[in-house]
Parts: sequence; C-alpha cells; structure tokens
Amino acid sequence: MKRNEQLGTGHSEGLEPLEPLDVVAAESMDDLLSRMAKTAFGGRCLGEAADVLHAMVMDPDCWVVGTFSGAMTVAKQGLLLVEMLDRGMLDAVVSTGALMAHGLVEGAGMQHFKRPQGVDDAKLFAQGYDRVYDTLELEANLNDVERLLQGVLEDCDPEEVLCSRTLLARMGQRLEALEVGPSILGAAVRNEVPVYVPAFTDSELALDVAFYNEGQLRAGRNSLRFDPFLDLEHFRAQAAARRTLGIFTIGGGVPRNWAQQVACYEDLRRQRYPDLSDQESIRYRYGVRICPEPVHWGGLSGCTYSEGISWGKFVPPSEGGLFAEVPADATIAWPILLRAVIERVEKA
Repeated sequence: MKRNEQLGTGHSEGLEPLEPLDVVAAESMDDLLSRMAKTAFGGRCLGEAADVLHAMVMDPDCWVVGTFSGAMTVAKQGLLLVEMLDRGMLDAVVSTGALMAHGLVEGAGMQHFKRPQGVDDAKLFAQGYDRVYDTLELEANLNDVERLLQGVLEDCDPEEVLCSRTLLARMGQRLEALEVGPSILGAAVRNEVPVYVPAFTDSELALDVAFYNEGQLRAGRNSLRFDPFLDLEHFRAQAAARRTLGIFTIGGGVPRNWAQQVACYEDLRRQRYPDLSDQESIRYRYGVRICPEPVHWGGLSGCTYSEGISWGKFVPPSEGGLFAEVPADATIAWPILLRAVIERVEKA
C-alpha cells in the first residue's frame, strides 16, 4: 500500500475534474452540451464535439467540408444540412448519390412515410414502396425525380463534359426556380457551395442519366459525357487554395475517404512533379465525426482521426489539430449538436 502522501489527488497532476450533470440548471441546449462535456462516455464526446464544431465554423480562415453518408434524407435530417448551408457553416459538401436522390424527393415537395408494422417486404415491392429500415420511399417519387432530372439533362449541351458538381448545381437551380420549399441543392446553389458525389454511378440519379443517354443513342443522338475526375481536380484546387481545412462528417464511406484523400493526392503531386515541391501540404486542422461504426471492424467509416494522421490527412493535436468523434446515431446526435452550436454562434 502506498502512503497517503504518495497518492495523487488529480489536482496535483493538473487533471481536469468532472462535474455531475444538472439538467435542470441547464438554460439552453448550448449550456446542456457545455455541461455534458464535463461528464463522461458518449455525453462527453458530444459536448466536446460542440466545442470543436464551434471553433471550426468561427475560424475565418477555415474552409469547412461536410461529408454525408447513410440515409440521412430518408431519415428526415435534410433540413439540418440546409441550415448549415444557409448559416455559412459549410463551404463544400461531399455526399452519397442516394442521399442526394432522396433529398431531391423532399426538396421537390414529395414525402416519405413511416413503415407499417408487420407488412411483408414482397408486398411493399408489389405496391411500389422501397423500404429503408423503418421508412418508405415511393417508386412514384423516384419517377418524379427522374422527370425533373430529365428536364435538366435536356437543357445540357451535348458537347459539354459533365461531373456531379455541375449536374447537381443545375438541379439546385431548377429546385430554386420551382420554389417548392427548402432543399439541400437549392441551399447549396444559393450559397455558392459546391456539392460533390464521388460515387455518382451508385445512385438513382445515375440510373436516370444512364436511361436518358440510352434514349439519346436509340434516337440517333449523342449521349451526354460524364467525367468524375473533373470533381476531383476541382475539389483539390479548392482545398489547396485554403490556409486551414476542417471536416464535418456524418457516417463515413466514400464521401469521407474521398474528401480526406485530397491530402494524400496533393502530397503525391508534390513528390512526382518537382515544380510543385515548394507547395504546402494539405491537412485538416479541425474534424468532427458522428458515426456509430466501431473502429475494430477495420473500415474507413469507423477509423479514428488518429489513424488518419498516419496517412498525412490531419494535423496532429501536438501541432494544433482539434478533433472530436461521437460514436452515436446521427439522427440523435446531429440535431442536438447543431442546435447547441447555433445558439453558441448567435451569442458570440
């Protein structure tokens, strides 16, 4: 047994004390998360995420990239993304094609529905309902989206080479002109924020483009051309032109990796081409990630920012990197986090 005078007191080593969470004393969502940051486990993670997100969006030199995967628009979280765009919290969006396709359904004034209990999936298929966990997407909705996209494609110059950024910008312009209601792509256009879908062919939108092109070829006309590398080069140039980078991630998958690999890409360019050797490296200085994927599966969605440091994607905390990771369902954590940070920004 150690003698009492040899035992640490916590304060003697400069440790940060925790505090009991008094929910009654909390005067706002911001105050609640500030108090949660002084607790433990997931509550502390969410509280610390509010600190990092606030610092990131308030840094005038920071270019913030938002990456989004999972069925967030089917889960009715689209207005959160719209709010972040309209409040200037995001300077670029990287998303899955599915998330944008289902967001178009909502942005064009259509609805999703709660899945009724006990209904067989084969029956849902026969009735024209597509199930996403506990929510239903209507085939009729997707048909309406196809018609909306077809109108945009018909206005495209066959000589132009499209990419996801340019095509989605035109969809946003069309939604703004319709004035149906708030939409992710409309907000992106309104705030001049580029939207990239790196795995575009893995989406309902890409199938619509494929059907349009097939129709053009069957009619003896030229099909539209699409080059995903235009997205990559545009994103790289935007990131390289900024002094400070931040990343806000919901989920993981292709959007997260595509946005982060820009650091590796730029490093390789500097190594391969001597005339670029004097350019600065690209590193994310801020990062907030909400994702329930555990790290031990070994996938990119669950990997830590610490692992990303080993790839040269992030600034180490010892050099000023500031990161927070919340292992939680985004439909629970994201609304709470965003509301708290909005309150904090408005008080500043």
